[in-house]
Amino acid sequence: MSIENDFYTKLKLQLDDTTTFPADYMYKFIVPSDGNQVEEVAQIFNDSGAVINTKKSKTGKYISLSIVLKVASADKVIWYYKKAEKIKGIISL
Repeated sequence: MSIENDFYTKLKLQLDDTTTFPADYMYKFIVPSDGNQVEEVAQIFNDSGAVINTKKSKTGKYISLSIVLKVASADKVIWYYKKAEKIKGIISL
């Protein structure tokens, strides 16, 4: 089993143990500010009813995104993370 699969397996167990779904879930990402990654992240959450807030870093090199979304299950939380991890330069927090 890969490290990525281990991470998502543990995350699913933790979410199932600590969260009653459906629930509001907050995603946090950091992306470089010199590309179109903010738009790419927004596209993933488009039409989902998500509230997206952005903030530039002090140096202006990065943009942090906080996304709150009502999700139906731990599997759906992980689905969004897997979509986002395909974006170049993204860091999931």
